Amino acid sequence: MEDKALIPWSEVSSWSCVACGNCCVGYSVPLKADEYARVAQRYGFNVLDFGLGKVYLKRGQNNRCIFQRPTMGRWICSLQGIKPLACKLFPFRIHSKPVYSKGDGSTIKYMGKNFNVYLDPACKGVISGKPSTRFYNQVLPEMIQIGMGVTTKQRFTTSKYISWKPP
Repeated sequence: MEDKALIPWSEVSSWSCVACGNCCVGYSVPLKADEYARVAQRYGFNVLDFGLGKVYLKRGQNNRCIFQRPTMGRWICSLQGIKPLACKLFPFRIHSKPVYSKGDGSTIKYMGKNFNVYLDPACKGVISGKPSTRFYNQVLPEMIQIGMGVTTKQRFTTSKYISWKPP
């Protein structure tokens, strides 16, 4: 997807993972060296694609990541314990400079630094509007911390497991 379609964080009311599975269809997920090593060690090399000095998670049927599984009508990542950074950040994109012109509403100051944060509109969990308190105080800081490498834990930025009980 082109960056032109990205939505500045200031135009997003809220976001939560709805486990729609759109994040894992059609995207090439690049792996850092440590991520590549962990995935290869656990699952072997046949789950990876190699190209031009980069390693990616393999895609399977319908161009979907092979690690995504349908569970009770939702799509769940089976790499939860070793999920790559690119997957943890989706649908967020964090840039050092605005993608558009200055004043596009993407700049946010966090820990004394400016970040330009956007969301991918392909995600069904993105809700447009004025940012909610939860989005601003919990979701955005967690995504920036993950992007900075300050934390790897996802509390507000991953799908919640919903247990199913028979009627």
